[in-house]
Order: sequence, then structure tokens, then C-alpha cells
Amino acid sequence: MPAPTPRSDVSASAESHLSGWVMFAGTMLLMVATLNIIYGIGAIDDSTFFVNDAKYVFSDLNTWGWIVLVTGCLQMLAAFGVWARNSIATWAGIAFACINAIVQLLMLPAYPFLSLALFSINLLVIYGLAVHGGHADDAV
Repeated sequence: MPAPTPRSDVSASAESHLSGWVMFAGTMLLMVATLNIIYGIGAIDDSTFFVNDAKYVFSDLNTWGWIVLVTGCLQMLAAFGVWARNSIATWAGIAFACINAIVQLLMLPAYPFLSLALFSINLLVIYGLAVHGGHADDAV
């Protein structure tokens, strides 16, 4: 009969799994933030990277560039807060990922495939932070 595993080994394994998801979500949040900042600056500058004569739900590419730039800066701050295990930053990261997911869907006319890729990364960030970002292991 195998010896029972000590309770500390099980909790250490669960803690590393939770920590891995939070680290992944923070990294993805930082990556999306960096891309948002770069593409926001490009949209403000009217770069030729974006689709010509695209029709937007409201306003123009310059306005969406500012929205994406500000969202990216806020996401970057939230990513560092997530790595610092701050609960407020975790909730802010979820909120900014939700907002950015919506913004990316509205940016489909400017860069369709990139918008869908960033949208799906935002969904992974939301999952990682919502399910594993509660930092319940800090209370132990």
C-alpha cells in the first residue's frame, strides 16, 4: 500500500499551478498592452499599416488610436500589479482585458486578423485572472 502524500506536497503543487496561471495571465496582459501601445501610436500617426478607407462604428482611426493607447497603458500598469499579487490590480486586469476585447472587436476594420488574435489573448487573460487570480493562497 503506497504511503499517503503529505498535505504540504499537495498544497505546494496547487499553489504552483495557481501561480503559473497568474504569471501567464500577467505576461499575456503585458504583451497585449505593449502591442496596444505600439498600434495606438501607429493609428494616431496615420500609419499605412492599417486598412485604407475603413469604416468605423463611430469616429475615425485617430480617435481609436488614442483609445487603444490609453487602454494599453492601463493594461501595462495592471500587469505589473498582477505580478505583485495585488487583488485590486487583478480586478483591474480583468476589467481592462474586457474593455480591450470589446475595443479589439470594434477595431476589426483597421486590422482584422490582429484584432481577432488580440481578442482571443484577452479571453485567456480574463480566464486566468478570474479563475486563478483570487490569490487565495496568500491567506494560507
